[in-house]
Amino acid sequence: MDPAYVATHVEEDRRHWWFRGRLAVLLAILRRVLPPGHARLLELGCGTGNVLAALAEFGEAVGMETHPDLAAAARAAGLDVRTGRLPDDLVVPPGWADAVLLLDVIEHLDDDVAALETARRALCPGGLLVITVPAYRWLWSGHDVALGHRRRYTARGLARLVERAGLHVVHASYFNTLLFPAVALTRVWKRLTGEASHDLHRPSPAVNRWLERVFALERHVVPRVALPFGASLLLVARR
Repeated sequence: MDPAYVATHVEEDRRHWWFRGRLAVLLAILRRVLPPGHARLLELGCGTGNVLAALAEFGEAVGMETHPDLAAAARAAGLDVRTGRLPDDLVVPPGWADAVLLLDVIEHLDDDVAALETARRALCPGGLLVITVPAYRWLWSGHDVALGHRRRYTARGLARLVERAGLHVVHASYFNTLLFPAVALTRVWKRLTGEASHDLHRPSPAVNRWLERVFALERHVVPRVALPFGASLLLVARR
């Protein structure tokens, strides 16, 4: 990951429309798939804790993070964040978690299947894995380079990887669909022009709120319907 982007991530994780819209979709998914009652949740690669803080709604939430600056920001917010690196480390006992989240993490790793196997070890029998990743190799641009991505995914390809790791796919859908034309045009333009910057510069407050609301509308659809395309991909699997 570009060191300059790390500072941007710390600043934008709780404010930028993309992070806030994605959070709305994720919470809707979790409300639909988690059983009622107190759950134990593990977020691997929790960053600054934007999602981790919201997981308190469902029970006990533990995060694992490698980058010291991101982990420090999460701990400063009072979150339980433990140091570890995928695929080697597991900061909870095997079988501890009712749900494990890998949110825009495995695309950064050399061995994504090994990371999925680590997540499986953390899950109790019947536990759920929730994954988000960037979609479509043809959307590759300087944004991916700045964020330290190794790859982008399709629904079919991600499902195969999850099954190789010993998990059963419950639901898979593309998302960030309503804004997909604008995202695709931006990424293709970056690739054609050789622009190497990321896309996470926050627009004006009014535009930021509008984009968040449009993205967050998908919380009503993605938990129930498999959308056929989008800039991102979400998959739920069960151990």
